[in-house]
Amino acid sequence: MTPESFLIITSLLKIVGILFIVILPMVSYAVYAERKVSAAIQDRLGPNRVGPAGLLQPIADMFKLLLKEDFTPRAANTFYYWLAPCLAVMPAIITIAVVPFGSTLFGVPMVIADVNVGILFVFAIASLGVYGIVIGGWASNSKYPFLGGIRSSAQMLSYELSLGLAVIPVFLLVGNLRLTSVVRYQIEHGWFIAPFIGDWTNPWKWLLTIPMIVSFIVFTIAIFAETNRLPFDLPEAEQELAGGYNTEYSSMKFSLYFLGEYAAMITGSAVIVTLFFGGWHLPGIPDGSHGWIFGLINIAVFFAKVAIIIFFFMWVRWTLPRFRYDQLMRLGWLFFFEIALVNIFVVAAIVPFIQ
Repeated sequence: MTPESFLIITSLLKIVGILFIVILPMVSYAVYAERKVSAAIQDRLGPNRVGPAGLLQPIADMFKLLLKEDFTPRAANTFYYWLAPCLAVMPAIITIAVVPFGSTLFGVPMVIADVNVGILFVFAIASLGVYGIVIGGWASNSKYPFLGGIRSSAQMLSYELSLGLAVIPVFLLVGNLRLTSVVRYQIEHGWFIAPFIGDWTNPWKWLLTIPMIVSFIVFTIAIFAETNRLPFDLPEAEQELAGGYNTEYSSMKFSLYFLGEYAAMITGSAVIVTLFFGGWHLPGIPDGSHGWIFGLINIAVFFAKVAIIIFFFMWVRWTLPRFRYDQLMRLGWLFFFEIALVNIFVVAAIVPFIQ
């Protein structure tokens, strides 16, 4: 087999595996997990009828959405009304392509596309998700979806800046934008969010602990805003907008919006794990070059970390109230933007002492 054929076949296998074996089941059971977590927080039972402990509830929900009437409002712009849910879900799935979800397995790197501008690819593609929301809100030709679309576009614009600025300190240290290099740097020098895991013997590096924690906090909160999760779910806001941009959607088009939201949350969690929690690394466990069993363990470690971050997303949703819109804008422009900017200068001042 030629190297080109091998690359094509392994890439296709990774795409099929990560999409159909990992992402789609994770989306289905993230919904189940969210309902169970919210039930525990509110002292309820949650899904408990379909299957043992309600584990088959996502399958029942899937059939329910497939069999519901696919209704298109008469006044809607049909082409864009149908296009919008696809635009909402595709960016969230495409961005996972550059995230390394393991070391190697049988000598094959566990990343679909190890591009040298990985984080820029993530930002460029993920930012397209807002078009699905804005177009869906406009094409529905209804006031509540339209207001939800406008809110979403303003929110995305406000927090994209903080999101981008928050990761610059990471790449000042690593020296390039490849996400696999970020993981390798953390294996050799310590996780950015936990510098004691790894070789951070240089005393100057310990000065980076607080700036890295600041970057992590700003980046994580900006991911909440980018994925429209509480307390930043102003584009949906059921009490004010009756569901916002997806009010006029039903059946599979509604489920695509739902899928897009949870896929974006999973992808955002994966990026957080890669940038700040050492990716697939766990102290004491070698990488996949020492045997395929360690390659599988690395993949399991990565998705276990992602699951912890997803649980945090859910915990916040069912704990905090929604911001007012003026509070949301003020937080983005008057606090996070400035904090992220100052943080870059602080890290840039420390970096020459640790080279």
